[in-house]
Amino acid sequence: MGTLPRMMPLALGGGWIALIIVGILAVWFIALYNGLVRLKNIAKEAWAQIDVQLKRRHDLIPNLVETAKGYMKHEKETLERVIQARNAAVAVTADPSKGPAAVGAAENMLTGALRQFFALSESYPDLKANQNMLSLQEELTSTENRIAFSRQHYNDSVRRYNTALEQVPTNVVKSFGDFPPMEFFEIENAAEREVPKVSF
Repeated sequence: MGTLPRMMPLALGGGWIALIIVGILAVWFIALYNGLVRLKNIAKEAWAQIDVQLKRRHDLIPNLVETAKGYMKHEKETLERVIQARNAAVAVTADPSKGPAAVGAAENMLTGALRQFFALSESYPDLKANQNMLSLQEELTSTENRIAFSRQHYNDSVRRYNTALEQVPTNVVKSFGDFPPMEFFEIENAAEREVPKVSF
């Protein structure tokens, strides 16, 4: 009987230690989980910035083509190709089920069409001197630079998020939430990495 009271404080002390360990593990798990949520949201926000700049680019193109129409009467096929590529890019960008790879492919087609358009526009000196065209080209150049910056920021954010998904112990924590790996926004080939030349 004399030993029972002495064992009870030891048992209670062991219970507190177990509770403290469980509490520390719970806080640690929550911190890792919230870290993944934060990285995922940063990448989503970075993608939203790309989306904003792509929409800005898409909005500029009809004005560009409309301005050029009066000067490039014999280049109807090229102008139509630019509009078709723009419409396809708008459709892919507007579809939430399409990922960065599909958007990148559509934007590459648009970049190719724009590159051909600007190459042909070199043959039209009056168009090159048109004030509206000069203003549109300046706006498009600025937009292309913003897209490049946004793309870099997005890819950096995705790299950090995907790396966290593969590292121990967050690779275990990810199974408790919705944390799929994210796609990079990549350009297909080296030629398409260049911004379309819009200077006259």
